[in-house]
Amino acid sequence: MANAPQESRHFNIVIVGQQGRLMYEALLFAATLRKSDSNFSGRLFVAEPQPGEHWGSDPSMRNEAVRTMLTDEYRAEILPFDSRNFGDSYPYGNKIEALSALPKGEPFVFFDTDTLITGPVSAVPFDFDRPSASLRVEGSWPQPDLYGPGYTGIWKSLYDRFGLDFESSLDLSQPDEYWRRYLYFNAGWFFFRCPHEFGARFLEYALDIRSHPGDALASQTLSPWLDQVALPLVIHSFGGGRKTLPAGLLDGDVSCHYRTLPLLYARESDMAVELLEEVTAPNKIKKVLKQYEPIKRMVYQNRGAKVRALFDRNDLPRREQVIRNRIKKAGFWMR
Repeated sequence: MANAPQESRHFNIVIVGQQGRLMYEALLFAATLRKSDSNFSGRLFVAEPQPGEHWGSDPSMRNEAVRTMLTDEYRAEILPFDSRNFGDSYPYGNKIEALSALPKGEPFVFFDTDTLITGPVSAVPFDFDRPSASLRVEGSWPQPDLYGPGYTGIWKSLYDRFGLDFESSLDLSQPDEYWRRYLYFNAGWFFFRCPHEFGARFLEYALDIRSHPGDALASQTLSPWLDQVALPLVIHSFGGGRKTLPAGLLDGDVSCHYRTLPLLYARESDMAVELLEEVTAPNKIKKVLKQYEPIKRMVYQNRGAKVRALFDRNDLPRREQVIRNRIKKAGFWMR
């Protein structure tokens, strides 16, 4: 069958590491990958933005202990890349610009750095010719104005702009003008057969939308949503879509996109919490991670357990903002 998933296909993983929070999250990601998947044979890249005109301060990882642990302990490769279009003005653009630094023609999976690998990612049956991305997403964009245009008008204007077929992107099981009818992803993970192909189109679409939003987007904000506006268009243009992977693997048994440590303790599985606490326990990594206040307090000083006690995982609030507000009210929020 031409488009059958290829379970044993070699692929690389890329995350972004940057001075501050992201470099410590990169350590957690790498530690959980090596713990959860000893069979992963690809390369783990930690893409690192370099100083330049688009950054007000040096974004590279300047903690030698972090760098050494990533490379020596967890066999990660630090991959420098230049921020030619984004930087401080839109740091989410890192995930777009980093792709051009990866090996051309080699399948890749991008993960947001605030992710734990909780199972064997090497066994996920990726079909790298049919890209997809995370469906663990709320209807954050667009927010149609009372006087229009609605969801259809906004999204169709973007598909038309890039010469894409709009109708075939729709989930017709969902009602008209309901956000789930339209192709929309969280950019927490995505994959394809070539990072250069994907990255070039992702950059083209994102820059065009940013520079010329057009009348249909006049009342819409693109910060911080620009990557998630462009991503479904890129995926659709390459013949991908919503469910090119079996359900329950990424954002399920194999990966956990926790966003922040308080949210991890509030809503994620016992397995994810136990894995986090297991990989952070050895003294070698503990000495490094304790430098980062949220990990120090949440993991090592047991604030995470207090957050966890605030919620029933079987009856969580449906909206993330409600969870955040409860944690903040208790005085336990950290970022």
